[in-house]
Amino acid sequence: MLAWPDRAIVDHAVRDWAAEEAKRHPGVLRIGYFGSYARGDWGVGSDVDLVAVVEDSPLPFHERATRWNILDLPVPAELLVYTRPEWERLMASESRFAQQLVQEIVWVLCKDAG
Repeated sequence: MLAWPDRAIVDHAVRDWAAEEAKRHPGVLRIGYFGSYARGDWGVGSDVDLVAVVEDSPLPFHERATRWNILDLPVPAELLVYTRPEWERLMASESRFAQQLVQEIVWVLCKDAG
């Protein structure tokens, strides 16, 4: 029988991880997760899809996540790190991805008002 961490375990781990990463990245505004763990349809082999919004970054989008430690989470993880202006543009768009995020995202850390 295969066992895999359930949503409660992953949610708790992501919250703890977010608190620690916010200490390492002072410009963090928000951290959340979306995808199967947020929807509740996770299964054996599911990863957790993470998103972080930071005030700004000198790094290009594709390099930002490499500065974050996602290896200690109980399941594989993918992280997208947006600056505030990038996030605002994404949320203002009518893209399918933006709509998915609006519907699914579970914010585990919020330092901004928006």
